[in-house]
Amino acid sequence: MRKPTAKSLILDLLLANQGKPISAKQAIAACGIFDISVNNTRVALVRLSAEGLVESAGRAMYQLTEDAHTLADDVATWRTRSKRIRAWDGSFIVVQADKLSRNEAKQQRARARALLMLGFQPLNEHLFIRPNNIEDSLAAVRKRLYKLGLEKDAPVFGAQQFDADTAKRITKLWNPRELEQTYSAQTKKIRTWLDRYQDLETEEAARESFLLGGAAIKHVVYDPFLPAEWLDTSAREEFLATVDELDRVGMGIWTTLWDSQSI
Repeated sequence: MRKPTAKSLILDLLLANQGKPISAKQAIAACGIFDISVNNTRVALVRLSAEGLVESAGRAMYQLTEDAHTLADDVATWRTRSKRIRAWDGSFIVVQADKLSRNEAKQQRARARALLMLGFQPLNEHLFIRPNNIEDSLAAVRKRLYKLGLEKDAPVFGAQQFDADTAKRITKLWNPRELEQTYSAQTKKIRTWLDRYQDLETEEAARESFLLGGAAIKHVVYDPFLPAEWLDTSAREEFLATVDELDRVGMGIWTTLWDSQSI
């Protein structure tokens, strides 16, 4: 697991804090666990403020800005994401997106991130597709895509009854067996850590829970949540339950850390 930068660590702490601000002391203490200096932490706070990602929430207190909340709020829904899956009726959701120019690289990144976060895969250069089994309606999926960065004029619509060749190509856009293997491997990795974390010093446990939890949550955020007809959902549910347990344990460890340092 790669060591985080001061900027990424601070943003992750704010995200994990569920909308509540953190103090400069908390940021410094957290960065110190990862051998990031006080000076680098303070510089990161200044840069994040200059970039419009964090703002003052009182004396030496920081919170995410409104702009930063757009992506952060969606990522924060990872805890309830599995509850937003519904039975699949065999139809698909399709996004039509025109090719962007080199001058629109920022928009291209925003579009790619939005599509990936909702599990879309490219059917061809202009069409992106996924099974119609997430959120409570197509309108809700469309709203999330636009909010996350898809161009507002990009059509988002339902489709079904593809010809045999296209239908076969569609099913090959995802790899259910690889997803199942990832669920099992991640579950085993987290379970192994949960069985031994109580033997660790608080700072070491905080560091490891942060890195392990961050990697696991990323898997949840970018999981396509394929229909039950395509993969073993029990493996997915076990993985999600294990990540929930890791999240609860990790939050407890970090609370203990803050309390021990009177922050």
